Amino acid sequence: MVKIAVFASGNGSNFQSIVNAIKSGQLDATVELLVCDKPEAYVIERAKEESIETFVFDPKDYSSKTDFEKDIILELQKRGVQYLILAGYMRLIGPTLLHEYENRIINIHPSLLPLFPGKDAIGQAIAAGTSITGVTVHYVDEGMDTGPIIAQQALIVMVDDTVETLSERIHEIEHQLYPQTLQTIFSSGGVRHHEKSTY
Repeated sequence: MVKIAVFASGNGSNFQSIVNAIKSGQLDATVELLVCDKPEAYVIERAKEESIETFVFDPKDYSSKTDFEKDIILELQKRGVQYLILAGYMRLIGPTLLHEYENRIINIHPSLLPLFPGKDAIGQAIAAGTSITGVTVHYVDEGMDTGPIIAQQALIVMVDDTVETLSERIHEIEHQLYPQTLQTIFSSGGVRHHEKSTY
């Protein structure tokens, strides 16, 4: 059983999909901790409802990223966490966490990277008039969505799609692809691989 911590900043729908996959036996892991940098985020309520411990912090309370990442590491080590799973965590991971959990930090991004990195990837895709976008699961490095790609699933953008309608369909893919990909990684001992599929 792989011990994971989920990092999230917002609503937490991907957090919930991971928890649900564990409950249904699709994902052989335990969520030991939710790490959240937004004290008002709804994902905190989700964690409470699932009886999952939380470490909630406000970056403004710290003098540097190094300082709050050191505190996060202490919480992770207390619980024997093996992998860090980013699920809508809107903050770049710094050298402190990257060094401590090298090749064990995974993120999901709502585009076919390297296209549309960073914030508002769905809005970027709509603005660019692209006909295909999708979802990427990747390892995290020091860049903005630049780490090695693990899995991707493509999605056709409809002519009448809005950010809202496209977001809804992207989320449907994320909620299936992320738990499936994590299970593949955990069951293979963390070996990198790259899969592409079309939705």
